[in-house]
Amino acid sequence: MEEKCVDKRVREETKEILEKYPKEKDHLIAILNNVQEKFGYIPKQSQIVISEYLSIPMAEIYGVITFYSRFTLKPKGKYNIGVCLGTACFVKGSEQILERVKQKLGIDVGETTPDGKFSIDATRCIGACGLAPVFTVNDEVHGKATVKMVDEVIDKYQKM
Repeated sequence: MEEKCVDKRVREETKEILEKYPKEKDHLIAILNNVQEKFGYIPKQSQIVISEYLSIPMAEIYGVITFYSRFTLKPKGKYNIGVCLGTACFVKGSEQILERVKQKLGIDVGETTPDGKFSIDATRCIGACGLAPVFTVNDEVHGKATVKMVDEVIDKYQKM
């Protein structure tokens, strides 16, 4: 069976990442982190290459990926919106913020818009409790959030 160009590229780029690491299981999390930074998620083809390189089962790699909330198996949008649902944010109305983000983008938590521009995550405490409620767009923090602010921020990113 012929390998798809995309799969081949992912395999080759994953191998380039692996060249920086000794063939030791202790480096799995660092490797996964680099792969996710490269692709925005951890593709199955990367998992296969890592499994072969470190001589560990795919199930073990999958277990690590799904254990740590930092890692994802699905591609994220260009703009990943994270709404904090930690205690301080929740008490101050982050649930309404999340509902507005979902409504405005027409997708649910864990999904990406069909154009690949936006995705939504429900996060736990991001350490900005004094600014509650908080949401992020990639690494940009928006504190003391309101539904109106959500609309303004999303509108700004939709124009980009």
